[in-house]
Amino acid sequence: MDTKRIIAATLLSALILIGFDYFMPKPHQDDPHPVTHAPAAQVQNSAPTPAAPAVEAASETQATARRIPVTGPDVQGSLNLKGAVLDDLILTKYRETLAKDSPLVRLLDKAGSAHPTFVVIGWTNAPGSNARVPDLNTVWESSDETLTPDHPVTLHWDNGQGLVFSIQIGLDEHYMFAVSQTVENHSGQPVALVPFERVQRDYDAPEGAFTAHEGPIAVIGGRMQDESYKNLRKGADHPDHVSWLSTGTNGWDGISDKFWLTAVAPADGTPVSASFAYVPGTPGSYQVGMSTQNAQQIMPNGSITEKSHVFAGAKVVSLLQGYSKQLGISDLDKAIDFGWFSFLTRPLLTLLHWLYLHLGNFGLALMALTLIVKIVLFPLASKAAQSSARMRLLAPKVKEIREKNKDDPMAMNQKVMALYREEKVSPASGCLPMLIQAPIFFCLYKILNISIDARHAPFFGWIHDLSMPDPTNVFNLFGLLPFDPTHYSSFLHVSIWGTALGLTFWLLQRQTSSTASLDPAQARMMQFMPLVYVFFMSGFPASLLVYYTWNNLLTIAQQMFIQRRTGLPVPVSRT
Repeated sequence: MDTKRIIAATLLSALILIGFDYFMPKPHQDDPHPVTHAPAAQVQNSAPTPAAPAVEAASETQATARRIPVTGPDVQGSLNLKGAVLDDLILTKYRETLAKDSPLVRLLDKAGSAHPTFVVIGWTNAPGSNARVPDLNTVWESSDETLTPDHPVTLHWDNGQGLVFSIQIGLDEHYMFAVSQTVENHSGQPVALVPFERVQRDYDAPEGAFTAHEGPIAVIGGRMQDESYKNLRKGADHPDHVSWLSTGTNGWDGISDKFWLTAVAPADGTPVSASFAYVPGTPGSYQVGMSTQNAQQIMPNGSITEKSHVFAGAKVVSLLQGYSKQLGISDLDKAIDFGWFSFLTRPLLTLLHWLYLHLGNFGLALMALTLIVKIVLFPLASKAAQSSARMRLLAPKVKEIREKNKDDPMAMNQKVMALYREEKVSPASGCLPMLIQAPIFFCLYKILNISIDARHAPFFGWIHDLSMPDPTNVFNLFGLLPFDPTHYSSFLHVSIWGTALGLTFWLLQRQTSSTASLDPAQARMMQFMPLVYVFFMSGFPASLLVYYTWNNLLTIAQQMFIQRRTGLPVPVSRT
């Protein structure tokens, strides 16, 4: 029975790895390749999320507006006074690649660029109102020269019909912009307006993997909603199509990338309407917007002010959680895809980050986390291993009972279970550690895909980025031959760490074989499995290979300790 469980566990692990290789896309840069995009006017003025204001007068449409520089410790860029659009932002602490001259990560970019992504701040008319409101062609005025954490900026625009609009924008020390929208009514007539913010992406972004969502995402009323770009495009040709719409308070919505987030959020407690939409074009426009749920009535000689926030930066867990507490933006850290087992993923990611801060090397932090998990699960693994060993010792008696009672299955099962009770052995105890490890395995794999600490994290030697595969390859003599074997097949990649992983699996197999008798067919299959791991896992991120190799070494040491302590022929534990 132990041998069958070991074989089943090995085959299951191989199937999981094959599945990961099939469903997981190959690592890609944070910015996708340039694509052709629709002209700004084609998509920006037809947005259903929320409805876009009318086009401005020709004189303003043709005007060239200046930009206000944005300078903070973690961000740099500029604010476009034409349209009051935040469309130029880079992250000063992150680069595109490991190269010293690599450009900084660009999160927001203007219309007309290769990857236009920007934040729109504005107003729409409530039903029955036809006031002249600013749009993307409106040129705002400002006496401010720069936006810094110490100096917010204020924009003004007079619609010429008695309404004066103003926007004040502030910046904190990291990635959060504070927005205050004000309208003064000097028209002599009541006016009903709806302030809104919108994150807009005018290019075909790559779809995310199942381990890390990329695309529209929102939390409204405590409930999270996310959507793929592909699903957002479905039915978009239908007039007034909106893929998702919800109302509530204390929410936020935006567009999430693997490590970055651009999102808008109302002031704490403000009832809002949030929606995802896609405007068809070449290639089209993904628009994630949020507006106040109720129209704001502005009486003559009166004014209204609505406050909100714009987040544009890196998805650092502690930072997102801090904003949720300080600003009342509920569950902002859900922008990180913790997955189904979030109750495990969250604490493991927090612990991994803490270890990384103290050890200064992500690979060492991962090894320390693996050791801690081993220690926590050791009592269970030890008990299960001893139970499995006792079952192995009882195997001859069980075989004898089955042979004597082969014509009476009910009596046979009763006698076998009676033997187990008498010897205080549970047949299921050997499977329990494997069942417990399954979600832990998945959570650790997920952590290595969502942790921003792993991005561009060096290890030792030739591993300069743990989030990428080990670059060495035995098929070109580790770079001595000038060709890339993976150009012909992804399976022609056998790296040093992949080979080390296969070697540790082989050692585990030897340790198992020393205490278990296998028939020739089973033996051949088990001998073949380490080679399968080498070929399938060499193309995985180096961090995963480091984790598995280290985990296997700890398992071997743990097994040796259990064997010496119990004095029983204990089979290998896979926890």
